[in-house]
Amino acid sequence: MRLHRLLDQDRPEIRFRLDGAEMTARQGDTLLTAILAAGGGWLRRSEFGDGNRAGFCLMGACQDCWVTVEGLGRRRACGTLLAPGMEVRRG
Repeated sequence: MRLHRLLDQDRPEIRFRLDGAEMTARQGDTLLTAILAAGGGWLRRSEFGDGNRAGFCLMGACQDCWVTVEGLGRRRACGTLLAPGMEVRRG
């Protein structure tokens, strides 16, 4: 795991699904934070090499963190707050 949560350990834990696997995160997390902190590790595969990508600008200005949320369609993971029970698919 590359991202380790150091603060906000006391926020309520919530569950969501990532590519069908159940994950946990903290209330107030964005999808990007939730995915990276829960051990998802990446958002999409790089079209320029053999690696995975985990977001670029982290503020909604680039096109690097698109995910699909059931019932909401495509969303930027860095600017979308996680809600309990969300079903998220990486692109």
